[in-house]
Amino acid sequence: MIVGNGDVPEGSAARIDAADRVIRFNECRNFGAAGSRTDVVAVCNTGRPARAMLSGAWLDSPPVSACSEIWSVRDPEKFGQMRQALLVSHPELDDFCDDYTAGFAAAAEACDKRHRVLSRDVHEAVDQALLAYEPGPYVVPSSGMIVVAQVLADVLADPGHDRDQIFLAGFSHQGWDGHPFAAERQLIEAHVASGKLVRLNPDTASSPSQGV
Repeated sequence: MIVGNGDVPEGSAARIDAADRVIRFNECRNFGAAGSRTDVVAVCNTGRPARAMLSGAWLDSPPVSACSEIWSVRDPEKFGQMRQALLVSHPELDDFCDDYTAGFAAAAEACDKRHRVLSRDVHEAVDQALLAYEPGPYVVPSSGMIVVAQVLADVLADPGHDRDQIFLAGFSHQGWDGHPFAAERQLIEAHVASGKLVRLNPDTASSPSQGV
């Protein structure tokens, strides 16, 4: 179950908590309404969001305390290489590529959690896949899109999980205009149509868990 920070169907908390694995994002803003089970918290490990999380009470929040893994979604080398071009195209994002990966790694180690940095290969594969939907200029794919791609790759790489169902909840495809949300929605819908993903809706929210 991959749970974005958007609205979830009413009554879905129990369905989310019944999943075999639950991935949430950053501050896990809909924690509670979207269940409480949290196995992975995926974070934006660069720029202002990263700095805010590491300088506040984020590490002691219930979802982060509960999780066993922290995923840094942004490959430090990839974002380091993006810095100069962004300073020209988006000078207001002068701190966008500031890297806080080491801070998240240290926080994970201190709490005996696994820390995983998602590879630039996943980011670049998403960029390539989005081209089919004419995204127009954008800065980076959303963390949600990167995590979906990583989970799909993980399942593909492990034949023991080839019958797992991957559910999405709380994906509104809205927010910061540096993400190509319209194209991401189309890519997600293509994955749903192919059977790779299942959106949690009022019907699936009340159905029994079938392995995620």
